Amino acid sequence: MTTPSIACIGIIGKHDNPLHIALFPPHTTVPSAYLEFSFLLNASLDIFDARSRDHNRVDQDLGMLQAIDERLSIWGWQTGTGARFAIVVDTWGKEGLRGGEGGVREGVGMRGSGRGVGDGDVRVAFKALQTAYIHLVQNPFYVPDEHAPMAVASGKGKGGQITSKKFIGEVRRIGELWKPGMNVV
Repeated sequence: MTTPSIACIGIIGKHDNPLHIALFPPHTTVPSAYLEFSFLLNASLDIFDARSRDHNRVDQDLGMLQAIDERLSIWGWQTGTGARFAIVVDTWGKEGLRGGEGGVREGVGMRGSGRGVGDGDVRVAFKALQTAYIHLVQNPFYVPDEHAPMAVASGKGKGGQITSKKFIGEVRRIGELWKPGMNVV
């Protein structure tokens, strides 16, 4: 039996620009994983837009945006400032790849995982991410508009990625500790 885990956390700016992408085992050992997860996060932006236009929605939690296959699903959360958090959950867990072979384990998936993933499970991770993001934005040396694509293109911005070591460490901690059923991360 395996426990679902977080495969990727993406922080996306209000201009649909990636601010931070963190990968977690076993996907950190696959050479093309960063590019593949970047594409998955980019593909989820249209679903973010469609769900955020729903005027009946009062919660920031957008739920499961897309099931990629029987293994991966993307979950979304949007802040009041337009920043978006995406979590890719791997139902096969951290042991999903055979060591060195790059192949997937056979017979393990939603049926073999003892427990599926629900909205409440991922919401705990999103709340922890939002708290980390709030602390980042409260930092007087962090200027969110410096990461906007137009600011970067005009030379007024610092670049597209968040470089705060404290924030990156907190994202890493959340991704490594999270598992379904947790009340606090």
